[in-house]
Amino acid sequence: MSVKLPMFEKTAPENVQNSQLRRNLGKVTGAIRVKRARVVDEMPDWEALRDAGYALKTKVLRNLDTYLLELETSVTRVGGKVHWAQSAQEANQIVTDLVKSHGATEVIKVKSMTTEETRLNDALAASGIKAIETDLAELIIKLANEESSHILVPAIHKNRSEIRELFIRTLGEPDLTDEPANLAGAARRYLRKKFLTVPVGISGANFAVAETGTIAVVESEGNGRMCTTLPKVLITMMGIEKIIPTWQDFEVFMQTLPRSSTAERMNPYNSFWTGVHEGDGPQEFHLVLVDNGRTEVLKDEIGRQTLNCIRCSACLNVCPVYERTGGHAYHSVYPGPIGAILTPQLIGIENASSLPYASSLCGACYEVCPVKINIPEVLVHLRGRAIKYKKDHGTLKDKLSPEHLGMQAVAKVFANQSRYESAQKLARMGQGVLAKEGYISSLPGYLSGWTAMRDLKTLPQESFRDWWRKREGQK
Repeated sequence: MSVKLPMFEKTAPENVQNSQLRRNLGKVTGAIRVKRARVVDEMPDWEALRDAGYALKTKVLRNLDTYLLELETSVTRVGGKVHWAQSAQEANQIVTDLVKSHGATEVIKVKSMTTEETRLNDALAASGIKAIETDLAELIIKLANEESSHILVPAIHKNRSEIRELFIRTLGEPDLTDEPANLAGAARRYLRKKFLTVPVGISGANFAVAETGTIAVVESEGNGRMCTTLPKVLITMMGIEKIIPTWQDFEVFMQTLPRSSTAERMNPYNSFWTGVHEGDGPQEFHLVLVDNGRTEVLKDEIGRQTLNCIRCSACLNVCPVYERTGGHAYHSVYPGPIGAILTPQLIGIENASSLPYASSLCGACYEVCPVKINIPEVLVHLRGRAIKYKKDHGTLKDKLSPEHLGMQAVAKVFANQSRYESAQKLARMGQGVLAKEGYISSLPGYLSGWTAMRDLKTLPQESFRDWWRKREGQK
């Protein structure tokens, strides 16, 4: 059963007022934006790559049943075993049972959004199994007992001084400085023995190739390589949408993903594995395919494009709302613009009705998305669904509010040409007392909230239609 999330507009103000948080977020997202723009500008075919990525992901979603069966056949052929999980609970139970069957009390994990989505760590802990996060940022979050605040950089809200204090307190490193190399060294010392002794590794998947059964994880630290090669048993949990049809399709995503995520030309570590091989790497491989609401998303003609997402986080780094609130304000594993459209669809619009409003609809997220998800379009679509749900269930509290009545009136005016043109004439007559040097800086009464932060440009004395009629009449 999905949990109803807190309203974004009620929790975001506290984060906005945290000046340290805003500085941390602004510094990191600003740096990534500049770097990303530079490496993207190097690509003369960048827009063609975006089109190709969109086409590939759209093709997969339209034929998902076929590709899933092909992937299962391919993984089984190379010695792996495929498990199907309809819900988060079922996925967690499958993984927990697999770990317990090998007598393991610890597992090492490479960063995985899907396992965070299902709350796998909590499920393992309930069975006495400790999950050890090996991604540096994920380790920081786990040691701090906090939630991630960014898809790619989970600890983006913390600066290095805060991390130093955390490591001194939790890792027993009293002489630690806040130099990045020293912080990474402390984490490395803690993790090294775990890599060499823990028998079960758990990963997510950036991509899974239907034709070969190959799983891919891309990352920047090398921890993924250790997690997927050293343990005796490897379990991969992935959402069913992460498929690409052929090996050749990597030529698109291995160019767009690193530039969009870490603003690099190439990921430092790219790990690919195909089944099991005697004497080389894990000798047992399990792939857990997770639905957890995704087939419901597929039913929505507009919303389904959300599943194109390759988790690059480019939309977070350009979003003015995310930059000021951080990820915790979304109360979801998936924050930022992509979370604002993915979470309500996965857990139900009734449980996250405020998230589609966590956006200014500026469109920056759409401009940077490497697979061309039209996030503003989906946001508006989900806002409509949220209103419809409230109306259908009698929970719409503002049926008689000035805003609601005003929007109803505007809808009727805009739906009819003669009413629209009459309204234009009335507006020209009425704006005279409010206009100054071509702008309206202050509206009266309830409308004053609109001009508190912006000016309105006055209506021209002649509309385009009037100009066109005059032009045609002069011929």
